[in-house]
Amino acid sequence: MASPRPPPLPWISPLHYPKGLKPSSPSPPPSPAESRPRRRFISHSDAIRLITHHSDPQQALDLFNSCAAQPGFAHNHATYSAILLRLARSRKFLAIDALLHRISSEPCRFHESILLSLMPFFSRASLHEKTLDAFCSILPLTRFKPSSKALATCLNLLLSSSRFDLAQSLLSHAQSHLGISPNTCVRNILIKHLCKSGDLSTAFKVFDEMRHSDSSSSPPNLITYSTLMAALCNEGKLKDAYQLFEEMIERDKIVPDALTYNVLINGFCKHGKVEKAKAVLEFMRRNDCKPNVFNYASLMNGFCKQGRIEDAKKVFDEMQSSCLEPDAVTYTTLISCYCRAGRVDEGIELVKQMRSRDCKADVVTYNVVIEGLCKVERFQEAMELLESLPYEGVRLNVASYRIVMNSLCAKGDMEMALGLLGLMLGRGVVPHFATSNKLLVGLCDAGSVANTAIALFGLAEMGFAPEIGCWIRLVECMCRERKLVRVLQVFDEIINHCGALEL
Repeated sequence: MASPRPPPLPWISPLHYPKGLKPSSPSPPPSPAESRPRRRFISHSDAIRLITHHSDPQQALDLFNSCAAQPGFAHNHATYSAILLRLARSRKFLAIDALLHRISSEPCRFHESILLSLMPFFSRASLHEKTLDAFCSILPLTRFKPSSKALATCLNLLLSSSRFDLAQSLLSHAQSHLGISPNTCVRNILIKHLCKSGDLSTAFKVFDEMRHSDSSSSPPNLITYSTLMAALCNEGKLKDAYQLFEEMIERDKIVPDALTYNVLINGFCKHGKVEKAKAVLEFMRRNDCKPNVFNYASLMNGFCKQGRIEDAKKVFDEMQSSCLEPDAVTYTTLISCYCRAGRVDEGIELVKQMRSRDCKADVVTYNVVIEGLCKVERFQEAMELLESLPYEGVRLNVASYRIVMNSLCAKGDMEMALGLLGLMLGRGVVPHFATSNKLLVGLCDAGSVANTAIALFGLAEMGFAPEIGCWIRLVECMCRERKLVRVLQVFDEIINHCGALEL
């Protein structure tokens, strides 16, 4: 009887088949198309997401190009915007130029926003000609005239960069070649920059053009008046500013808002006419314009500058009775007023009130309190604040420590100043150069040579080198202490460690 036939062997690649054996019925190898997984089609939304979040601008550009190689895919306004912004953030301006040239041959429709978004990047890179070119490219790329918004955006960037020559070219091109007349927004930008540069006469010429213009798109508005009033107040022309305020109401029938009122309140307070500012606030109420926190804070600040604490407190209480919550700046203004007058405890009570109302006191507020404590020589309390505040989440700055150190040195409390120096150096804060020299001389005068050496070595480790007068005083002090051999050794170490110390 014949032996049973062995089962057929599974298919094995010829490269791995054992010698002497042949596959009985091999299966054909898979085709290359079947062995590779199908690549996922990248949609427009996928492309935008990947381009935007890619860390490498070159790889983002490669992805942009590979998307276009997909059958049936064509880039549009959104994908071009994504890659242009990604390149702009990386300052790849040559690549941007190449892409803008490529856009001109694309059949899809583009919006001017694709160029408006690039203008700030050109401006920040001081490529102001490119900013102007971007505006001029709107018509050929989008097949539509630029909007007034585009004109205003480009003009503002050029004027902010003091490129008045390009700004003039922009306005000339817009009017003569594109037929775009400046509207109220564009003229307001002109007025703002003219006022900022101190050219009030030209600013008022533009204002008069707006008043007498036949176009309904460029009459003066609330922003126009507020800008000019603020400029007049800055120059101390308060009477002219108030007259302009009245013209705005009576002639142009424009109702002022809280911001416009604040221009006058600030102006009067800045020039010491607080009663006039108070009258403006009362005028607001009579005309059904409810004062806001900034109006009250400006008036408070005016009273505080004159040392009229009780009047400032009345304004503060009135703000609270109007159901307005003071912010940190408002609290700090009144706290500073109390501390300057030596009424530190009342200032501290306000800090406690801030905390109870979830209004976070920042380092500026605490520096005011620390300075107030030092002014009345309550140094121990100031030191306790320096010690504890970082553990309460308050980030102190260099000024926080220097306020106390300067006060201790001026008072001559060298023992506490030395303790503060240890706290400062432990936290990586170095006293002011002049204060450091004063501290070392003060320790010498107090006869504490060992502490002087310790302080000097600690300061030298932080890169400090005493001035020549201070160094001479230190050597004189050391020479009087003949038995302090260790002090001499420390001074030698300091000289060797810090080559900047020269006799």
